[in-house]
Amino acid sequence: MLLRRWMWIVWPAFLAAGVMEMLVFAFVDPLDLPRFSACAETSRLGVCTAAFFVFWGITIMASAMTCLLALSPREINDAASASA
Repeated sequence: MLLRRWMWIVWPAFLAAGVMEMLVFAFVDPLDLPRFSACAETSRLGVCTAAFFVFWGITIMASAMTCLLALSPREINDAASASA
């Protein structure tokens, strides 16, 4: 059950991060960002890759919060008593 719940969190977050990546970099050149323009060796692909993982992390947190809030009080109490 834990693996299934983990996939409920990670897979939609992956898809949302991909959409966010497309939307952001359709309008913004990665090398125009002030943080990365100082690094001469940073490529566009490197900036896009780093941004994807940042977007993925943010959407994983949002999906995890959704799964947490979807738990019933009984499930939360059962989990608390099982860990004690």
